Formats: sequence, C-alpha cells, structure tokens
Amino acid sequence: MTETVRQIKAYGRKGEAIRADIRDIAALRAAADRIEANYGKIDIIVADAAIQRWKPLLQMQDAEWYDVIDNNLNGTANTIRAFAPLMVKRRRGRIIVLSSMQGKHGTKDAASYSASKWGILGLMKSAALELGEHNITVNALIPGLVDTPLTRYEKRLSESMGETGQKPSGDPTPQQAWDVRAPTVALKVGWLQPDDISPAAVFLASDAAAMVTGAEYEVTGGDSAKDI
Repeated sequence: MTETVRQIKAYGRKGEAIRADIRDIAALRAAADRIEANYGKIDIIVADAAIQRWKPLLQMQDAEWYDVIDNNLNGTANTIRAFAPLMVKRRRGRIIVLSSMQGKHGTKDAASYSASKWGILGLMKSAALELGEHNITVNALIPGLVDTPLTRYEKRLSESMGETGQKPSGDPTPQQAWDVRAPTVALKVGWLQPDDISPAAVFLASDAAAMVTGAEYEVTGGDSAKDI
C-alpha cells in the first residue's frame, strides 16, 4: 500500500492508504464515508483482494472453505455494497471486479478459489443490471496466471506444471515452472506481469468504456484460447 501511495503522489496527486478487512462491511462503509469526505467523490472502485488455498475438496476443513469464500466473494460484494451507494447519489461510477481464469474452469485442489471467482462473475453481471440505471458500469477483469505471491510459491508452481500434463519431481523453481508452461500458452509466456493487466483496467475506468458493462475482459497471454 505504501508503494501505491508513493506512485500516486509522484504524479502530483493526493493519496492515502486505509487498512480495512473486506469481510467487515461496516469498516468498508466507514472507509467510503471518509474518502468521500476527504476527496469529495468516488469515481472508480476496483475490488481486487483475494486469498487462495490449495487443498482437495474432501480434505478441506470447514474454516478453510469459508475463509476463501468470505474473503474473495463476500468481500467483493461488501466492497460494492459499501461504495456503490455513494456513486448512486452522483449518478456516475465505474466498478471493476477481479475474477480469474480459475473462475472460468474447474481447478484441481482449489475448489474454493474457483467457486469464489465463478461467483464474482455472477455478482458482476447482477450488479451491472441493477446499477446501470444509475449510470454506473460494472465489469470484470479476468487475468490468467500473474507474477504475484499467489503464483510464486511451491504448491502453485507445481500445480501450474501439472496443468500441462507434466508432474514435477520435488519443489520446482519459478524458472522451471515457466519453462514448462510457456510453450502451452499462445503468446509463449509462463505468466503475466501486473503491468500487463493494468491497461485493461484503465480502459474500463475511462470514458471510452461508457457503454461497456456486464462484460468480462480476459488478459491471459493466450489461456483464453483454450476455453470455450
């Protein structure tokens, strides 16, 4: 968060970081009120927070399932429910939610994550129908595998190799996972960088996307070409 604020201020803009639990809608509503009071309006919401658990469905503890759903799906809904009313008052706004290609297909040993990301797509489309009359657009970005901490750890690297049909021996390095996965992706990349995703977010937040709502924008390097 500190780095994000630093980058904002480097452009001569105001910025601040507010730490809140997206499972706590009261805290999000308080944050929304504070932002509106300090900055006068809220134009854009990006709901991006998520966690992931890698565990077979039948071995998963109740708390492990609920934790992912509560953070990813309920947290996204809470974000919309907390911030959108302030957009409704102004009859203008852009809401961008983050799903995943794992929300477009099943994922072995990560059912809770896939389910949460599928749910976000249904939430997005429903919110788009409800908020359109208030001149608020709601869309989803669907990244493929992206170079974040959710990718760069042993279990996820192993799973990414397994998706190609190759079973790794031991704990693979990021380079090993990249080398196995890249040839199976249309643009020959093992995974994307966060900067690859941001241009699509900028478009959806802009006036150029005024007639875009209820849409899914896939930025995957070519994983999208494998799905119907």
